[in-house]
Amino acid sequence: MSFHTSCFLFIFLVAQFHTRVSCDVVDLNVLNVGDSPAAVHAAVFKPALGWSSSLSLLLSSFPEDLEISEYCSDLLHIFGQRYVSYVNCLVPAARPVKVCQNCFSSYGSLIDIYRNISDEVGPGNVSCSISLLHSDRLMVVYLLYHNLEDLWTKSGCEHCVTEGFLALTNDTLYFMTILNQTHSCFEKYHQGNHSELCTNCKDTYRQLNELFSRMEKNLTLCIDIEDAINSTRKMWSKTFNCSLPREETVPVIAVSSFMLFLPIIFYLSSFLHSEQKKRKLIHPKRAKSYTSLMNIQDKQN
Repeated sequence: MSFHTSCFLFIFLVAQFHTRVSCDVVDLNVLNVGDSPAAVHAAVFKPALGWSSSLSLLLSSFPEDLEISEYCSDLLHIFGQRYVSYVNCLVPAARPVKVCQNCFSSYGSLIDIYRNISDEVGPGNVSCSISLLHSDRLMVVYLLYHNLEDLWTKSGCEHCVTEGFLALTNDTLYFMTILNQTHSCFEKYHQGNHSELCTNCKDTYRQLNELFSRMEKNLTLCIDIEDAINSTRKMWSKTFNCSLPREETVPVIAVSSFMLFLPIIFYLSSFLHSEQKKRKLIHPKRAKSYTSLMNIQDKQN
């Protein structure tokens, strides 16, 4: 907006204000002494009837934003819709955590529209990156998107979702299947004696833990799987008071026991060996003494 236009707008507003105030001057002398303060306030500060409408009419004659095109405005509207859709999905999926398996589709849609804003060029070679993302200090659209992107990255959801946000990975689907079987077993035997639950659900629970360990080594875990295994383990150990001996501890115990008894075996074998040598050394001496004794007796006879 040029300097002359700004001056014209300022003069016009001042003139409108002076005209409206002049037409609505209130003679305070006509007010009675006994009138209430509310009446005096209403009389003095009563706004002009046409003032707000004149201002709205004047402002409506100027474009809302000369820097944004209709194409960019449409993209901004779509971004807002998809942003709200994704957030509305995240909140119910916060506990228990299912942000990856429930909301990957809406996040993929949000990425698509943000890429259109930041990278694509519309009709008439129009780019919306500057006008929507970097035109002001606050950069609302940019910050909103990257906050959700950071949430997606921290959740590790890319490990559980296929490329293109089309579906969950096979490993994730298989884990969810075993998880559902384990919880179904818990549900079946949770009433009454928990020892029956520990016995009947042991194999399924062990299979779930082994699958989790393999996925952890293969770096195919996301926050949904981590939260699911943590809650299941808590139910198994604290709620149902079950235990599952880990098979890898058996070799450790065996080796530790062998190392513990190794010094005892060594000293015992050393002791036996030394005793055997003593016997071998003493035996000839005894034999010689016996022969000498026999010779002496023969001479005496």
